[in-house]
Amino acid sequence: MFDPYLIRKDFPMFINKTKMQGHNLVFLDNASTTFKPQCVIDAENMYYSHTSSNSGRGDYDTMYQVDQEILETRKAVAKFINADPNEIVFTSGDTEALNLVVFGYFANHLKKDDEVLITVAEHASNVLPWFELQKRIGIKVKYIELTKEGRLTLENVSKAITEKTKVISVANVTNVLGYFVDLKPICDLAHEKGILVVCDGAQSVPHQKTDVKQNSVDFLAFSGHKMLSPTGIGVLFGRKELLAETEPIILGGGMNETFKLDGEIVYHKAPQKLEAGTKNIAGIYGLHAAIKYLEKIGLENITKYESELRAYAIKRMKEVKDIVIYNENAEAGIITFNVKGVFAQDLGTLLNSKGIACRSGNHCAKLLHHQINEIATVRASLYFYSTKEDVDALVEALKEGGNFLDAYFA
Repeated sequence: MFDPYLIRKDFPMFINKTKMQGHNLVFLDNASTTFKPQCVIDAENMYYSHTSSNSGRGDYDTMYQVDQEILETRKAVAKFINADPNEIVFTSGDTEALNLVVFGYFANHLKKDDEVLITVAEHASNVLPWFELQKRIGIKVKYIELTKEGRLTLENVSKAITEKTKVISVANVTNVLGYFVDLKPICDLAHEKGILVVCDGAQSVPHQKTDVKQNSVDFLAFSGHKMLSPTGIGVLFGRKELLAETEPIILGGGMNETFKLDGEIVYHKAPQKLEAGTKNIAGIYGLHAAIKYLEKIGLENITKYESELRAYAIKRMKEVKDIVIYNENAEAGIITFNVKGVFAQDLGTLLNSKGIACRSGNHCAKLLHHQINEIATVRASLYFYSTKEDVDALVEALKEGGNFLDAYFA
């Protein structure tokens, strides 16, 4: 049976009873990053303590062990999202993965006035590279209209497509509004019209089962640190025929077969040609351990538990006077809110004084104010180790803080 209290025993951040402002830490910023279980920390330490060699740079035992671990992790990642191992590229995170897609593939396949469709709810990582490509070669970045609630619908995708549309690039779950996007019908519609689909999976892959063969997405990017693994490691999935046409945006050791005096370079095949230099090997060890841990718990269990906890949180948060919840009906464990008359960062600072870690600001989604008419919000985000007591602490702090802020601003 799924038990978040038992699970917490696997995480040093809970065992050590980390404090903030003299209070036991209540961590509700899991959309930003996640705690690491001991098995992940041990795996990273294993690399540094027992193998600590580079990969592909020599013919000795510890290097062979590192090469094998990288190979096994690539297979594990592929299995985790139902891809082939040669469709998995290791990156530093979701941001590098999306930049690799834009500048490694689309910079060489789009031309002036070709259109790329995104939404105003996208994270900067899925906006700024497209803006840069717009500046460099003259593509047009267009926006798919969201519903009043903030959802992306197939109907609105269809309305936004023109004969010049070449790419649809959207998050499977956006990092502020937290609505789930059903990729399959969008991909089917896009592919009928010769359009490729890029998915930012940073907020979805750690929380729900992802199947790239089933949803037919062309590229998928996600970060390890949002799914229990170390920072500085991420993944780009690309269909093998697309990765074959993706050019490296970083060149150096490990990604070429040979190079000659006249400047000729012969690259390895993907994914190796897209992984120049020394990888975050310790991070790869940790990512492998994180995937094993998540598979042991079960993505279905995680999705179900987060949904139930979110429903409880919404019910309790509605008890707070003057609270405004912007995504009450979202599927993900992301709850974005404000208290009327209180600036988001002020509210975040108040919560910090109670030991509660929430995110405040624009959450790297600086276009979203066009949708919700707010430049800053507070975001509480849940994971499978979050509890009702965490939610209760948040609600009580908001209630108590309301009185304090009323007096302060009177």
